[in-house]
Amino acid sequence: MGRGKIVIQRIDNSTSRQVTFSKRRSGLVKKARELSILCDAEVGLIVFSSTDKLYDYASSSLKSVIDRYNKFKEDPHQLMNPALEIKGEVASLRQQVQYMQKCNRQMMGEELSGLGIKELGNLENRLEKSLKGVRVKKDQILIDEVKELHQKGTLAYQENVELHRKINLIREDNEKLQKMIEAKGRKEGAATSNPLSTITYGYDIFSPISLKLSQP
Repeated sequence: MGRGKIVIQRIDNSTSRQVTFSKRRSGLVKKARELSILCDAEVGLIVFSSTDKLYDYASSSLKSVIDRYNKFKEDPHQLMNPALEIKGEVASLRQQVQYMQKCNRQMMGEELSGLGIKELGNLENRLEKSLKGVRVKKDQILIDEVKELHQKGTLAYQENVELHRKINLIREDNEKLQKMIEAKGRKEGAATSNPLSTITYGYDIFSPISLKLSQP
């Protein structure tokens, strides 16, 4: 069964109207994005809801799209010249760079004299968000470093245990070797004091021997 044709008129029910607005707005932004990508077009989209909420989309920069639109309205033939178009883009990029530099200086606490309460509040909110992001990144780095140090400590402890085990094995081998040397020394000492080595073969080998020299 096919869908019925929707009558294009204001939706009376506020809930249905809000749901339709959200769906149609998402579809419109999707189509604008596809158009800019597929056709290499510069697209700018501005939507105000019934509650005065702003929704926008731009393929490059909404400010550059609006500036280009205003220039084209003033002189439609001006953008036909590629050199002038490039020059306009360069000027727009230069303005964006200057704006970003100004925002950076303001975030550093400089050039605040021309800002009102609302601008200062927005700047404070941006600084708090930036500071929060920096703290989160710092905490993550510290956590990673602590984990790495813990892993290194665990590896060092395991290596220390292994070295102690090897030292104990070497000590036991040394003790066994020392016992073997002592046992061998005792056996050799017993062999040198054995009475079998005092066989006299009929005479006393320990009696003094008298030698006389004969004349030739």
